[in-house]
Amino acid sequence: MISSAEILNAKILIVDDLETNVRLLERVLRGAGYTNIESTMHPEEVVPLHQKNRYDLILLDLMMAGMDGFAVMESLKSIETGGYLPVLVITAQPDHKLRALQAGAKDFITKPFDLVEVKTRIHNMLEVRLLYQQLENHNKLLEQTVRERTAELRDSEERFHRLTELSSDWYWEQDAKGTFTQVSGPALEMLGFGGAALDENIAARRPFLDLIYSRTKVDGSQQFFQVSGEPIFDPSGCYTGYRGVGMDVTARMRPATNSS
Repeated sequence: MISSAEILNAKILIVDDLETNVRLLERVLRGAGYTNIESTMHPEEVVPLHQKNRYDLILLDLMMAGMDGFAVMESLKSIETGGYLPVLVITAQPDHKLRALQAGAKDFITKPFDLVEVKTRIHNMLEVRLLYQQLENHNKLLEQTVRERTAELRDSEERFHRLTELSSDWYWEQDAKGTFTQVSGPALEMLGFGGAALDENIAARRPFLDLIYSRTKVDGSQQFFQVSGEPIFDPSGCYTGYRGVGMDVTARMRPATNSS
């Protein structure tokens, strides 16, 4: 929600080549409580002023000498590339209203001024403009948050893989059907010798830690493996597969084997 204080502190630019109209609108706005008001009687100044100050509302007279309001709105489009022109036009010509809206104006005030209409339309347009900016800022913040979280997740995944590489000889993942979807190192070869204990744990979808098994190589020597794994479940609790790490622990097991 937009507070009354935010609306009354919004940045407003009055553009009219008649000083009497400028002074009248300034009095009306200040009397209504608006505090951040600027004005110019030179339409060619509007674009550089808006580029510098980014007004929340521009009260723009359409019929001005030299550069009319339609030309000013066209020039403003080079700044407001998002397509939103914060322009409320001032006109005494009924046939100019539709043309002004088609040119990008968001609303209009009719001359001679109805002061209640003037204050109502200005208030309503500022509220919409500030809500638009609030939504735009929220979306930018959300996009930034998503980028930061994505970068954090990517860093976390990289750290995990580096840790896996340091702490194990191989890593594997398999889907719910037992098909291997990701393998690093000789995982397929090593898992093939896991035996009943390994198969039972995976079939029962149980996590297991440091399960040790061995195989006899062609030369008659024994090779020992240590493997850990856990089932994977999606957010709804459905089983989606297994993942685990393993390493060759033959060198560590040999002293114990020889001493026995």
